[in-house]
Amino acid sequence: MLSSLSQEERSRSEHNLLNIQKTHERMQTENKTSPYYRTKLRGLYTTAKADAEAECSILRHALDKIADIKSLLEERRLAAKMAGVYSDTDPPRKTMRRGVLMTLLQQSAMTLPLWIGKPGDSPPPLCGATPASSDYVAKQGDKVAARVKAVDGDEQWILAEVVSYSHSTNKYEVDDIDEEGKERHTLSRRRIIPLPQWKANPETDSEALFSKDQLVLALYPQTTCFYRALIHSPPHRPQDDYSVLFEDTSYADGYSPPLNVAQRYVVACKENKKK
Repeated sequence: MLSSLSQEERSRSEHNLLNIQKTHERMQTENKTSPYYRTKLRGLYTTAKADAEAECSILRHALDKIADIKSLLEERRLAAKMAGVYSDTDPPRKTMRRGVLMTLLQQSAMTLPLWIGKPGDSPPPLCGATPASSDYVAKQGDKVAARVKAVDGDEQWILAEVVSYSHSTNKYEVDDIDEEGKERHTLSRRRIIPLPQWKANPETDSEALFSKDQLVLALYPQTTCFYRALIHSPPHRPQDDYSVLFEDTSYADGYSPPLNVAQRYVVACKENKKK
């Protein structure tokens, strides 16, 4: 239904834009700008603006519906997880193959919604590089970067899913997203970094992206761990990834060759000094 309405608005808009183009062509042919043409163009542009606003309204409504559907699916997934019931698209962690997990993480990055604000709007918290507000509490099911102690005693940042948050202790319970971990961690807020909930559009909101040479934590490709990296180049188009240089002492300059990481999995680094 919404798709049909959008197409109708698009067709009406295209017809009006064609009239604007033809009017300009006639003006150039006659080499004059008469009061008639000025009045006609003013009316055509007014109509074109109204058509664009109507189409924009329909598309925003469609995006809201998509967000509602995704939220409902996530609620059902969490309810099934708590009940011990799983679907084919969300198998239990103990049976999930690593290849399946990597595919799910990639899909999560690809389907992260693009922030599309109205003229004059600023990107909200958790849009791209924009941090969460100081009092923000991640919800059950949210994906976060979590700093945990590894088996060897070293600390590392892992991709985790929020299980719960206690306001009395100010601590999270999170699950390691990696099936091989099978661990639940109780962590303070300072050990949790919420992941972006929207992609920032480089063409309209470049200020909401990390800039070149900025230090970040990025999910290393084909793993579920975050490592320190420098931004090699930010995205240039909405569908682009970051290009990052991971800290790696096996290379002469201390950094890996450029690797692509989706906006979904790049967050601010809380440690400023290089180890």
